[in-house]
Amino acid sequence: MNDKIYIHEFISITKQNRARYMHHMAANWSPIAQETRNQLCYGVWGVVGSTGHWPQVVNMWEEDGFSGLAESFGKELGNAALQDPALAKWWAAAADLRSGGFDRLVVPHPDTRTITELCDARVTGEAYAHELITVRPGEARSFLDAALADASKSSNHGWQLTGAWQTAMRGNDEAILLWTIPDWATWARAEEELTAGKDILLPNASGKIETRQRILLVDSPLCPFRTGRQPNRDDRTDWTD
Repeated sequence: MNDKIYIHEFISITKQNRARYMHHMAANWSPIAQETRNQLCYGVWGVVGSTGHWPQVVNMWEEDGFSGLAESFGKELGNAALQDPALAKWWAAAADLRSGGFDRLVVPHPDTRTITELCDARVTGEAYAHELITVRPGEARSFLDAALADASKSSNHGWQLTGAWQTAMRGNDEAILLWTIPDWATWARAEEELTAGKDILLPNASGKIETRQRILLVDSPLCPFRTGRQPNRDDRTDWTD
């Protein structure tokens, strides 16, 4: 059972800095977070601009439940600047690479595997489909139950439902799904069916959906889905690299 909590981030990138930002987050932030906050890097991806906002990055961080996140918040926010003073140089470097973002706290379905379990199983893809879904208030968990049930019954479309979360701190009406796709041809075949109105991904769960937005992601060089491991201090560079 997955009892973690995840920070989900949409990050707006400045100019031509997407690759530098993704490296800064994975190589220069994640090893610190692992050591000081018990926070793991779930994933760092670039958004395929033809399918969503650009240039944009999606980060996800795996926290040790709400209690672990509360401890992390206490360390980060217990000062006048609302930033850990020990990380001032890191924040300054990051500020040159991004212009802002939008974060969510998301709660995993109990059957969603942790990043450690996914790395152990070597779950990876050439592309990833990220779905942001709204349902009627109070029905996010029942939607996720139905989505996982659909995914377990059919895999002939080639997409693997890797992650399923509901958004915390709102009306239990928003969910996020992450699909792992082995190659671009497999994405195209399934997308043709979906565009034609045949929901091969969620044939039953789709009846619960109010709104649905799908974008494509590609993992960064140090994303655990690509490497099968957490970023470590050997990956780090000078803050300004």
